Amino acid sequence: MIQDILPHKLINSYDPQKTHNDSSLAVVFTDEGLLIKSEPEKDGSSRKLFPRFADLPAQNRVLKTTYLFTVDEDEFYLIDNSDGCFIKPDGYEYTKIRAVRMLADVSHKGKFEAFTAKQLYAWYSNNRFCGRCATPTKKSDTERALVCPSCGNTIYPRVVPAVIVGILDKENEKIILTKYNGRVTSSYALVAGFTEIGETFEETVAREVMEEVGLKVKNITYYKSQPWGVADDILAGFFCEVDGDRTITRDPDELSLAEWMSRDEVVLQPDDLSLTNEMMRLFKEGNI
Repeated sequence: MIQDILPHKLINSYDPQKTHNDSSLAVVFTDEGLLIKSEPEKDGSSRKLFPRFADLPAQNRVLKTTYLFTVDEDEFYLIDNSDGCFIKPDGYEYTKIRAVRMLADVSHKGKFEAFTAKQLYAWYSNNRFCGRCATPTKKSDTERALVCPSCGNTIYPRVVPAVIVGILDKENEKIILTKYNGRVTSSYALVAGFTEIGETFEETVAREVMEEVGLKVKNITYYKSQPWGVADDILAGFFCEVDGDRTITRDPDELSLAEWMSRDEVVLQPDDLSLTNEMMRLFKEGNI
């Protein structure tokens, strides 16, 4: 999955004392997407997405930055481009974060770095003002938080809980695969949804299955979790069994397809980044 970057290691503890140097990696977002290198490496190796500060035009090096995280020895810093003063260096382009996932010449590690950077960028940009009194927020001097200097409201990064559900018909050795409306990708997926206030994960599983495919389920069993920075999620994967009637009643507003499929009929996603794909593979290979 996307977070499985061993032997590389993510260090995400916040250090307000850190400052960038020429070897630090620059993270820049606009409405057009993330700034990444536009051309593959000439030697055929994985494309290095992020520019180093030494490679930026001199005007960009004086812009305000925020330390994000470290992977191995590389430190990532978000450049404040809220006033649009950043000058795009030659050889780089802005690319939508979901499109980065599809780039074959970008390493698994590079995609994870991009997804994680996007999640932090979104949090900083969406909380520039206090939600209680509308005063501009300031970065905490001690922790990853934004603080309102007027009313004292402290805002921490929020991770959105959601579930991925593999619904099994064990008697007939089938699983429900879906396709969601309005998605760019045509890949198969599983039933999924966000946890609502007051719900347990298990209650979310039962509700989402009923809402999306009209089925009751039993034996809800936790499998594994995954961070998914594109949507600020933490995904919890569950398997469960259909309870009673197997007739699917598809929610047409959510899904363009929902079908029972045998192990041989399961078509996996084109990459190994998602928890959804890992769960589908587990079923297809007869391990669940």
